[in-house]
Amino acid sequence: MSQVAAIPAPIPVRIPVRQILPYAIFAGVLFLVVMYFVSTEQGALSLFSGTYLHELVHDGRHLLGFPCH
Repeated sequence: MSQVAAIPAPIPVRIPVRQILPYAIFAGVLFLVVMYFVSTEQGALSLFSGTYLHELVHDGRHLLGFPCH
């Protein structure tokens, strides 16, 4: 006895760009801020004085290949 079942074709979900755009912009700005603090802070373009922020992102700096000393 053989039974054949028809499997419906998957319907792709369409996500409008208008719904994704605010999240993409937020993620992009957040990425740029994090990359600034990891790569540039405590250098020539330092916004904060002291070494606290440098020590906070020190290991991330080396992990991403940015020299810091």
